[in-house]
Amino acid sequence: MKTVNVIEGVTPDSVTEELLNSGQPIVLKNFGKHWPLPQIEADNVSKAMEFLSGFYSGMPVSAGLGNPEIEGRIFYDESVQGFNFKAGNVHISKVFERILQHCEDPKPPTIYIGSTNVEKLLPGFRDSHFVDLSKQNAVANIWMGNQSRIAAHYDFPANLACCLYGKRRFTLFPPEQLQNLYVGPLELSPGGQEISMVDFSNPDFEAFPKFKDALDEALVADLSPGDALILPGMWWHHVEAFQSFNVLMTHWWRPEPLIGGRPIDALQLAIMSIRDLPKAQREAWKNQFDYYVFENEHHSHDHIPEKAQGMLHRPITESAAINIRKSVINKLRN
Repeated sequence: MKTVNVIEGVTPDSVTEELLNSGQPIVLKNFGKHWPLPQIEADNVSKAMEFLSGFYSGMPVSAGLGNPEIEGRIFYDESVQGFNFKAGNVHISKVFERILQHCEDPKPPTIYIGSTNVEKLLPGFRDSHFVDLSKQNAVANIWMGNQSRIAAHYDFPANLACCLYGKRRFTLFPPEQLQNLYVGPLELSPGGQEISMVDFSNPDFEAFPKFKDALDEALVADLSPGDALILPGMWWHHVEAFQSFNVLMTHWWRPEPLIGGRPIDALQLAIMSIRDLPKAQREAWKNQFDYYVFENEHHSHDHIPEKAQGMLHRPITESAAINIRKSVINKLRN
């Protein structure tokens, strides 16, 4: 495995749009080192929790609890029809109390708060931990918990992930490594996004032999408090949190217009309607997809008057997107 390219000297005030949208993972060393939370001592967990609690809105937070036996791995149960942790909505003080109770345990229960909107949970927190991504329409979320291992998954949006407390390791794979990551069910996953079934801490190469090929292409990013990671959309990432208390703030954005819907929906429809066709028909449809979607920039539709191009117009218009959604909904009802 190789390490992610590291850049020093970039701050929240100097990060550029070109850097954010470079298409490659980049670690920004000491990006937010002057923010308040990263400056709190690593062994002063109660002080970090007290600081966060000062912004708490009082809203119940969704938290997961796993037995010590899972060793921080947020995953499926043995049937792969449920999960190896329990989840519920609780006051944040209960989460912090449970983490503090087990700070010194060699194998603590896993206590985990997943992606939660910062402004709703901790109003005012971002005023002192701020990155201006208003041009990107970025959504800021916070992640908190003790030691955890989040299975490799991808996110459609790009991400600026800021390590605020504790230490994290991201193990990254480019999108084309999908075939080597042994991805689980599309319908059910611990975080809502399909995940790799490989246990990165103890990979079973007999069951998952192609994972060795994925590791050859892997990139590792180690983040300390104040560091940030630019993570392009669709890159697979396995995330480990190492200390008794860890806080990460993510900023998700899509560089393209938001009117087109979720690509995963198109994929699921294609699985339903195309995947099981005879090979010759699949190849014919592959040609259609290449022409209209994947290699569309190489083809012109100028032979059609612009006002009559409809969904073929580039970029797609909002009215065309609305018409497509209506048409698909009506066809699926029949």
